[in-house]
Amino acid sequence: MSKAKPHMTYAKSGVDIKKIKQSHKKIANMLRKTFSYRQGLTGEVSIEIGHYAGLLKLDKDKMLALHADGVGTKTLIATAMKKYDTIGIDCVAMNVNDLICMGAEPIAMVDYLAINKPEEDVIKDIMKGLAYGAKQARVSIVGGETAVMPDLINGFDLAAMSVGILNKDQLITGEKIEAGDKIYGLKSSGIHSNGLTLARKVLLSYHKLTYKPAGWDRTLGEELLIPTRIYVNIVDAIIRNCEVHGLAHITGGAFTKLMRLSCNLGFMIDTIPNPPPIFALIQKLGKISDYEMYRTFNMGIGFCVIAPRRERDTLMRIAKRYDCGCIEIGEVTEDVGVIVNKIRIA
Repeated sequence: MSKAKPHMTYAKSGVDIKKIKQSHKKIANMLRKTFSYRQGLTGEVSIEIGHYAGLLKLDKDKMLALHADGVGTKTLIATAMKKYDTIGIDCVAMNVNDLICMGAEPIAMVDYLAINKPEEDVIKDIMKGLAYGAKQARVSIVGGETAVMPDLINGFDLAAMSVGILNKDQLITGEKIEAGDKIYGLKSSGIHSNGLTLARKVLLSYHKLTYKPAGWDRTLGEELLIPTRIYVNIVDAIIRNCEVHGLAHITGGAFTKLMRLSCNLGFMIDTIPNPPPIFALIQKLGKISDYEMYRTFNMGIGFCVIAPRRERDTLMRIAKRYDCGCIEIGEVTEDVGVIVNKIRIA
């Protein structure tokens, strides 16, 4: 087998985060012009593009949160493993985990499945995962689209649009974050649904998906397919019982996502534990720097809660009740940017 190039990066694997962010800015500038179409009407836009979800005003109190997301190249792992019954959970998670970052309660989704051929068993298994994910998140899947496009799709792609509701006084944007607030990390279930392009190119340069590293209970393919953890219930409990200043789903861009919450403060993370074995293996085989790992992968922390120090004990009790590992990983500072284990990543 060919060897992965030394010092692999997300950009070398084909995903240049810097260029993507530049494109996002241009897209936002174009789409912002459409906000005026609903000004003064039901559905008036109430937040700029670039946060975890779009927000629309329904009346003086109620707001609607909208988000769309997919599972990326994790579909390639599902296809290679011929295992399709969990990828739908990832699709639900990637949507609802972003909605809750705004303080919204996810209520409904519509899915979009593009596939190269209408294989009934494959579609059934994908839908099975969607239904199970919806049960975990307490949302209804009210419709969707299945498009068969053999000329365009090789395998399948899965995405969805999600809707959440909230009262204006429940909105969490990060504006209440202040220096001294603590950063609490909720543990991930594994690699989740981000960084798979880099992970695949590194791991599959050395091993097959059926390879089981020494000491592992799963093969590489099985490990990569572990569904993204759905944080809806635990975050709902935290919001109801704690004073919360900010919430962040750690996905593409990893811990740089914290900058969505405040561009005037810093996030000092100094207690990331040893990464789960999947991340250690990717880093070792790809000779990937710590800087690149902290900007690409969740490294075992799938969600961050920013709250005052006094909320620590309550937050930890809630995490234990929901059987979700939680650790205090850092603190908000006045030094703008994101530093992880003494490495500045943003």
